[in-house]
Amino acid sequence: MTVRALYLCEGSSDTGLRFHIEAIAADMGREILVTVPELDRLPNKPGHSVEDKLRAAQQLSDSGHAYDLVVIHRDSDREPPDRRRTEIAEAVAAVSPGVAHVPVIPVRMLEAWLLLDQAAIREVAGNPNGRVPLNLPKPARVESVADPKAVLKQAIATASEERGRGLQKLQTRFSANRARLLQMLDREGPVRQLASWQSFANDLCDALGNSR
Repeated sequence: MTVRALYLCEGSSDTGLRFHIEAIAADMGREILVTVPELDRLPNKPGHSVEDKLRAAQQLSDSGHAYDLVVIHRDSDREPPDRRRTEIAEAVAAVSPGVAHVPVIPVRMLEAWLLLDQAAIREVAGNPNGRVPLNLPKPARVESVADPKAVLKQAIATASEERGRGLQKLQTRFSANRARLLQMLDREGPVRQLASWQSFANDLCDALGNSR
């Protein structure tokens, strides 16, 4: 049976997580069809709440319950991860009761996951053989970084060794480079040490295992 999954992300540069959802399913021998709706293109854009996004996605589907599984990305920001889990569970219960769901809750921001692969950062910066120190945080403290997005942006700039106009052009591509880094994320690399990634991967495996 093909699992029909809906993936709701916080922004367009987060869509790359779908490839990891598909890869984890493939590792389990499961077929999965992941839909990532472009809610920002709707005439009436939904609000920022999980419930608003779910209702908008439901309207785009052929029927109210077109999915077997809902995967929802919500950065914890300044909230405890458990509060985000509750927020997601309550939204799914209100909009799609009975549908299995998997929360994706990076501590603070998803960018924290992307700070763990120095080689990938140098690659997207266009300077894969660079040797300038990037001073990236270790896995044990990466989710304690106050603003991982700013740290990631600076790391890409530093890795590029660009100056002036070249650096300005690079900075304008940050969203695209961030999206590429997410696609390149090594699931078997340091990210496996993070509790937030472990929770996502384990919850996804459990949901796929129960959907037979």
